[in-house]
Amino acid sequence: MTAEIAVPPVALGPLLPVLIVLGAGALVLLLDLGPRRFGKEILATVALAGVVGALLAALGRWGKPGRAFHDMVVLDDFALFVTVVICYAASLVLLLSIDYLRRSGTESGEYYALVLFATAGMMLLAAAGDLVVLFLSLELMSLSLYVLAGLFKRDLASGEASMKYFILGAFAASFLLYGIALVYGATGTTNLDRIAAAAAGRARDPLLAIGLGLLLVGFGFKISSVPFHMWAPDVYQGAPTSVTALIATGSKAAAFAALIRVLLVALRGAQADWTALLWGVAALTMTVGNVAAIAQSNLKRMLAYSSIAHAGYMLVGLVAGGISGAGAVLFYLLTYTFTTAGAFGVITLCERGRAEAVEVGDYAGLARRHPALAATLSLCLLSLIGIPPLAGFVGKFYLFGAAVRAGYVWLAVIAVLNSAIAAYYYLRVVVYMYMREPEGAAASSVPSFAGGLALAIALVGVVLLGVVPAPFADLAQAAVAPLLR
Repeated sequence: MTAEIAVPPVALGPLLPVLIVLGAGALVLLLDLGPRRFGKEILATVALAGVVGALLAALGRWGKPGRAFHDMVVLDDFALFVTVVICYAASLVLLLSIDYLRRSGTESGEYYALVLFATAGMMLLAAAGDLVVLFLSLELMSLSLYVLAGLFKRDLASGEASMKYFILGAFAASFLLYGIALVYGATGTTNLDRIAAAAAGRARDPLLAIGLGLLLVGFGFKISSVPFHMWAPDVYQGAPTSVTALIATGSKAAAFAALIRVLLVALRGAQADWTALLWGVAALTMTVGNVAAIAQSNLKRMLAYSSIAHAGYMLVGLVAGGISGAGAVLFYLLTYTFTTAGAFGVITLCERGRAEAVEVGDYAGLARRHPALAATLSLCLLSLIGIPPLAGFVGKFYLFGAAVRAGYVWLAVIAVLNSAIAAYYYLRVVVYMYMREPEGAAASSVPSFAGGLALAIALVGVVLLGVVPAPFADLAQAAVAPLLR
């Protein structure tokens, strides 16, 4: 008599958003191999449909938490909120890419598939309840982004960006993997909940402390916090602008989501220790990012240092802790995604002398010739400063307010002073657009319906989140509450 093989039940519901994106990526590759009767637009349409489908699936599962693969994947409201942010970022990037890739002559099915695979890795990273899944999803995201950064094969800067990103990313992954090994050796598990239970009785275990320290080093590279930020300026500058937008928004949101889950779940017993450490890292990250940005003449490089500074602002929320601090970080990720995608979107639509307009001087007099683009970029930059009533102001208000309520008044003061410093280099771009005349050929706008639609969506998000922030902030706090139980 043949013995029956017991097949363990597999819950695919919690993986539905990720599976939709992966399915769309596979379909894009199949269509790219088929007859050339359709243009590359069909590939972009399929990719965009996959991301929108994942967004709708995530919204449909709100309030219905699920777990899969023995709690290795946790699709709670926290993961769903971050998934929505990532889907917004990926959608805007795909819209910006359609005409941008056609102009650069690098339009390919592999590009859209890699964007989808990177997006799937980001979504899975936000839902990782186990260090093994965290590492695998991080590598899925990172490997896709390494290739995307070198998309312009004939551009030496793009190749250099890809190589630097790969080498430093592999360096960060080695720290993370070694940290996971030490944590497993100390606790006998890689599950975040079980690590927290095991660590409760081993507060002074040096093996566990070293392992958790290496984990934080690996996360420091991924969120580009000081002193692990050295890759960001070169990668942001050399990578295609649409890819830079994805790195600056989606990957940052996913990395912060994983960091928040590890800190609030696995390291909840050592909160006093990592809070003191993150206090110093937040202050350094804000200050170095903003001071270095002042000296930049390349707009993409300036936004890279700006993203480093904003990582410091978000670390302020983690230092503040509690529902208000972590919820403020989630809300800030949402506002930062719309604002940064809008800023990079304007860059993709501007050319000077048949080359991409990336220097600050290229935008001189832009307001007189292309007032809509100048106004969009100005609003995005003002939001990054934190000028009311835009989204960036409300995001910083929640972050700094949480720090003050938690007793970290001096850290909030440092953050406010850094915001004042940041106003200089952001407003310099606005001054060029409205008060300077170009030297030589002026920058021109590239017509793009998809790009214009992306900018319109980003602009609506920047204004809406600034004028009506309460419902979204409440959702962010509700999403993070289960992690603190």
